[in-house]
Amino acid sequence: MRAPRVTGRPISVAQRIYLSDAALQDSTVDVSRMALPPIVRPTARLSVLDVTEFYGDTTGGIRTYLRQKSEYVEARPHLRQVLVLPSPRDHIAQSDGVRSYRLQGPRVPKQAPYRFMLATRSNRRIMLHERPDVVEVGSPGFVPWITKLATRGLDIPLVAFWHSNFPRVLAPFPDRANAFRRALWDLGWRYARQIDKQVAMSIVCSRFVAHDLRAAGIDRVAHIPLGVDLAHFHPGRRVRRDAVRARLGLPTGPDSPVAGFIGRFAPEKEIDLAIRAWPEVYRRTGAVLALIGAGPMQEKLEALAHGAEWVRFLPYQSDREELADLFAALDLFVAPSSNETFGLAPLEAQASGTAVIAANRGGIGEQIEAGGAGGIFEAGSVASFQEVAVRLLQSDLAVLGGKGRAYAEADHSWDTVFDRIFTVYEQVKRDHR
Repeated sequence: MRAPRVTGRPISVAQRIYLSDAALQDSTVDVSRMALPPIVRPTARLSVLDVTEFYGDTTGGIRTYLRQKSEYVEARPHLRQVLVLPSPRDHIAQSDGVRSYRLQGPRVPKQAPYRFMLATRSNRRIMLHERPDVVEVGSPGFVPWITKLATRGLDIPLVAFWHSNFPRVLAPFPDRANAFRRALWDLGWRYARQIDKQVAMSIVCSRFVAHDLRAAGIDRVAHIPLGVDLAHFHPGRRVRRDAVRARLGLPTGPDSPVAGFIGRFAPEKEIDLAIRAWPEVYRRTGAVLALIGAGPMQEKLEALAHGAEWVRFLPYQSDREELADLFAALDLFVAPSSNETFGLAPLEAQASGTAVIAANRGGIGEQIEAGGAGGIFEAGSVASFQEVAVRLLQSDLAVLGGKGRAYAEADHSWDTVFDRIFTVYEQVKRDHR
């Protein structure tokens, strides 16, 4: 079979590489058998292959990270990137400097939109063909082992990126867990140490995760906080706040505060804590809680809210312009998770001039402590969340929003982030020689 032709002028990563699941339904490509296309940028000084199961149409944080990395690579001719991502069908796409392999995989039960990465033959063929300098493993399930199998005999170093602190998903509060949860916590870290044996370095985005890894005996760790598109997420969008709210059926006007969560409705986000706390917050401030997103917890969260007047459930926002307008339209961003490895959405809120309420544990709380753009509540405590939320909603939120913007501008451009990450890749490549 002939290799597929790639014709026409280069188009953007968003158009060509990050196709939706729906757009791939009719693909007839079989990566396990077809002749693979010529390597893009064959003379690039450094090439990285990103492989993960944590990818889907509504997985905002990891999609954002990969998209921004691709745009960084496209702008630098000495770099090359290969993406290996699960999807409903096999597919190959590319832009200038970046190639995407989408490999068919079944859905992870009760974890939509995630899919398993099970294509061992295809992964091996891709590694043999692309020969990256470094492979970044972006999820802890099957991917580390399939990647290790695919790179056997090729002498390619692996880097783990901790997008999820998965032992804390198993036991969010291990210090007060029951025997079963504590056993899951211990099992999770035993598994993490096995992954660590396969990789040259682990990249984390917060001191919180770095501390957990080092406590578990994983000490080859690079701490690199993530970034935000400072031009796209901007306080200037706040002038359209009432129009955005009206379009979505949210209250408008200076005396109608709106707080909101934007992201995936998953257990680790602890959105249920905000719902349990909000009746009292609403009674004291009149603030409506908008929950914008999708995910496996949606039915349970809707049931918990009982259709109350103080909550609005809105669909996942896939349009980037509308999403940025929405961040700027909120008075307060609600981030109750105490187990976040970083928290891209809260940083996007701060870049938009929106204050944030965060737990005193995890990557989001570190952001608020560093920049002062909100308030910190005691992790897991409904009462503490209520008091801090009320205090924030009765404070000068514009001042807090200004602090958030300054914090985002100071050290969180994506170029700065990827300069640091690619420096790690270079070091891993040199040390592996």
